[in-house]
Amino acid sequence: MAEAMFYQLIKDHHLEDQVQVSSAATSNYEIGNRPHPGAKKILRKYHLDDRGHTARQITTEDYYDYDLIIGMDEQNLRDLRRRAPQECISKIHGINDLVPGKAGIEIPDPWYSHKFQDTYNDLAQALPYWLDYVQQN
Repeated sequence: MAEAMFYQLIKDHHLEDQVQVSSAATSNYEIGNRPHPGAKKILRKYHLDDRGHTARQITTEDYYDYDLIIGMDEQNLRDLRRRAPQECISKIHGINDLVPGKAGIEIPDPWYSHKFQDTYNDLAQALPYWLDYVQQN
């Protein structure tokens, strides 16, 4: 869901030729799977394209290929930092790190809670700050 939402923001600001958006899991549990039906329902509700997304696990190359690695929750951030090459750790950030008053606050994985609308709402608040960051850097 986060990938589709951020890609739409990038597209709305005509940055799709300059910014690459991708998502990857820290575990191999869902590799090859399509988005959860709850996520797909929210994407349809907001007319967002999942662009044929299938789950994949983050790779060492991703740490070098991307300027930002953004984790949604503390477990993801721990896993990302543990797997990261030392010189890439500074690229890892929490989703709310740029949101005033919300730095360090995670967005829970809706796979467990099934609160996909809450996740959408939280992402809708956080992602514009990342768009601003990308535009300024």
